[in-house]
Amino acid sequence: MEDQTTLEQLNNELNMVCRYLVTKGIPKKDAEDAVQEAAYKYLRFSDSIRSSRIRSWLIRVAFNCYYDQYRKNKRYIYNMEEIIFEDESADIPEKIVLEKESNDELYHLLNKLKPKHRELLLLKYVSELSYEDISKLLGIRISSIKTNLYRARKKLIKLYEEASND
Repeated sequence: MEDQTTLEQLNNELNMVCRYLVTKGIPKKDAEDAVQEAAYKYLRFSDSIRSSRIRSWLIRVAFNCYYDQYRKNKRYIYNMEEIIFEDESADIPEKIVLEKESNDELYHLLNKLKPKHRELLLLKYVSELSYEDISKLLGIRISSIKTNLYRARKKLIKLYEEASND
């Protein structure tokens, strides 16, 4: 029974790591491959990993696996987004184009932010991590995260308003 709970927790952590990698610009397929390799290494070395650092360990290992694979392939794929339409026939082409343009505009505005602010916004609103999870992941106090997220939202709103006026 305890093993089942541990495996479910590991699966949840691996899903979070995969979403995080995708938000960092890694294509979904490559992120899944890296997370699978990280899971294998975790199962192999789990007795030497501190339980309080599992997610950060998994993220670091997954990033390293991705970079290793990148070096092997000698190609770099940077994709800020990967849009997957499960049922494209249900969507109207105009809606797809508008959604794509909206996402492009948002990522363009996000790229104008400081890297720290951009990362916090992606972790909070794309990966849907809690303040506590972001704090553990980045090693920053929760109050600092809240303050920086507030500043990032304000700056993003200001950039959006400026873009709308142009």
